[in-house]
Amino acid sequence: MAEKKKEIAGFVKLQIKGGQANPAPPVGPALGQRGINIMEFCKAFNDKTKTLAGKPVPVKITVYKDKKFDFEIKSPPASFFIKEAAKLKGGSKEPGRNIVASISLKQAKEIAEKKMKDLNAHDIDEAVKIISGSARSMGIEVKD
Repeated sequence: MAEKKKEIAGFVKLQIKGGQANPAPPVGPALGQRGINIMEFCKAFNDKTKTLAGKPVPVKITVYKDKKFDFEIKSPPASFFIKEAAKLKGGSKEPGRNIVASISLKQAKEIAEKKMKDLNAHDIDEAVKIISGSARSMGIEVKD
């Protein structure tokens, strides 16, 4: 017999530092209003993201009518990897006019490889173009 599909009550999208989910805002209020067991989520999330400790991790939580949940972890945002590669705390205040740093094409390709599954690209060259565009919009140039 086919398993009855769970009814989805909604989705919650959050960005939490890897291994550091706790009931404090934004996690607690976002999940509490949906009736999710917050500690259960925090434990599961922290377990799955130990390797990404301290990095911002986007997570999409699917909430079901019976208050159960599933979650899908995405890779940290491209901007995080770009800033990491350029050894910067933040991007340019005036991207396009003011270039604050540069990353190599090789670094852009490494970022593209890490982000590939979350990017809307067919191959690595397209992914590198997406990452390069993100870097440019942060005032960081990509040099080959």
